[in-house]
Amino acid sequence: MTAPMTDWTIALIALLPPLAVALSAACRGPVARRLVAVQVAGSVATLVLAVMTFAFDQSSFIDLALCLSLLSLPGALVMALFVERWL
Repeated sequence: MTAPMTDWTIALIALLPPLAVALSAACRGPVARRLVAVQVAGSVATLVLAVMTFAFDQSSFIDLALCLSLLSLPGALVMALFVERWL
């Protein structure tokens, strides 16, 4: 038996293509564009995890979303530090 399709599940499915586009842009192109794509992917992934909290009624996903949102900016800054000579 499958669970019914709720509005949260539809929102979750709608957020997956932008996440895929951001991840594919993070894998190719100039370095500056990759850095921006990593930031966008982190933001969309945070939204996906937050929506998953409500879609699956699992409160642990919101903890993951908060950790990801707190760690995405320092991660991007470290990445910029490593590729500083190409920016």
